[in-house]
Amino acid sequence: QVQLVESGGGLVQAGGSLRLSCAASGRTFRRYAMGWFRQAPGKEREFVAAIGRSDGNTYYADSVKGRFTISRDNAKNTVYLQMNSLKAEDTAVYYCAADPGTAQGMGVYVPSYWGQGTQVTVSS
Repeated sequence: QVQLVESGGGLVQAGGSLRLSCAASGRTFRRYAMGWFRQAPGKEREFVAAIGRSDGNTYYADSVKGRFTISRDNAKNTVYLQMNSLKAEDTAVYYCAADPGTAQGMGVYVPSYWGQGTQVTVSS
């Protein structure tokens, strides 16, 4: 089992940047594909980005391509989401997720493990 704790959310002006972090418990972090999802008020949770267990392959939602970058540090059991050129429509609760499956699949199926979420608010 994996426990996930997100941090780094906050309030930022449009055009600004934030970096989210997700710390995972346990010694099996490298066995999990990791991803970020978000849920805006009144909307369903949506896939944002994912990264493979060891190959470093990354996948992004079209809405964030070129602006967001997902990365992981297996030595620190941490996955990051660097968010640049933020827009008001990026406002949401951001969730970290982990799954023993593939990163490519994280945009399709529901991951096994979730963090509690961190709020990101972008003011226009």
